[in-house]
Amino acid sequence: MMGKIQFTALATALALSLSGGAFGMTRAEYKAGKDEASAKYKSEKAACKSMTGNAKDVCIEEAKGHEKVAKAELENTYQPSARHAKDVHLTKAKADYAVAKEKCDDRSGNDKDVCKKEAKAAYVAAKSDAKVEQKVADPNATAREKSAAKKDAAEDKKDAGYAAAKEKCDAMKGDAKDNCVKQAKAKFGQS
Repeated sequence: MMGKIQFTALATALALSLSGGAFGMTRAEYKAGKDEASAKYKSEKAACKSMTGNAKDVCIEEAKGHEKVAKAELENTYQPSARHAKDVHLTKAKADYAVAKEKCDDRSGNDKDVCKKEAKAAYVAAKSDAKVEQKVADPNATAREKSAAKKDAAEDKKDAGYAAAKEKCDAMKGDAKDNCVKQAKAKFGQS
């Protein structure tokens, strides 16, 4: 049987070993990771130079997004926390949104508007999910706060989904448009 002193010594040794490497990387590794992300961005951006038009713009947005996501993930690995985990999700969502919006520029008219609304809906959904995930992971959050966060996220997603569905209806006329809007309202619980 382990004595109290032995147990305390073991617990202290474990705590010290974890505090030195609990974050998974040293400051030097963290800096090297940041440098690597920046170098990869420069390389990806350079590869975009041979492209033209919107394909080039999409390529550059993808390169920017890769760098931002890599740095957010690195920060979360270096100093893990609920906030950094949320930042990773939000950074991914923002990067995906920026690329999706840029891809919409190849379109025109209502098709372009629909594309942008769908991109926005996907962004709102990802952002809402990140907020809920952070609230649920928060040990200090009450059940009421967690439930409210889930409800708010669901509402935000419905509103964004409705906006995208309604935008599709704008290309129609007369009864077809009225029926489309009616179906969108029913699907997304709008009145």
